[in-house]
Amino acid sequence: MTSTLLKSGAFLLLLILIYTGISTADRVTWLMEVTPVIIIAPVLLATYSRYPLTPLLYFLIFLHAIILMVGGLYTYAKVPIGFEVQEWLNLSRNPYDKLGHFFQGLVPALAAREILIRGGYVRGRKMVAFLVCCVALAISALYELIEWAAALALGQGADEFLGTQGDVWDTQSDMFCALLGALTTVLVLQYWHTKQLLKLRVA
Repeated sequence: MTSTLLKSGAFLLLLILIYTGISTADRVTWLMEVTPVIIIAPVLLATYSRYPLTPLLYFLIFLHAIILMVGGLYTYAKVPIGFEVQEWLNLSRNPYDKLGHFFQGLVPALAAREILIRGGYVRGRKMVAFLVCCVALAISALYELIEWAAALALGQGADEFLGTQGDVWDTQSDMFCALLGALTTVLVLQYWHTKQLLKLRVA
């Protein structure tokens, strides 16, 4: 991936960030949802020249950022496309937040895999896969702790951020979706990812 393409993607994310920030009805919830984008995007731009990532990882980070910003715009429980999926599958709740948690497992798992393999920190494909899933679940658990802290600090004001929609098993299902995302990395994406890592080494 060229630096021009990366900068173009970052600029597009900036435009979407500005649009969602202006258009949202709940700016506090929006800010809590998009904070990872605000932090990660500048870091990726700053580190591109000395530690470029694979195109696959950049692309999935881009998609994840859009998912977060759309969730921040509407709040996860009220994303319109989620209502369409809910009606189509006859679900009891808007499932858009589960997509977010799936990517919350998928992207960190792929990032962890990239760092572990490139740094030579772990040997053996099975051990890499195990640790990648552990990292994804740890990040998911940390996020659930952040949600818990927000609930304690904001009380009813945290309802839109939490997006539980009355589901008492929301935390567990969120983490399960993150695990599915991590498993997608190690079972589906690893071969494509490995080819791109080899190209990085050659370059």
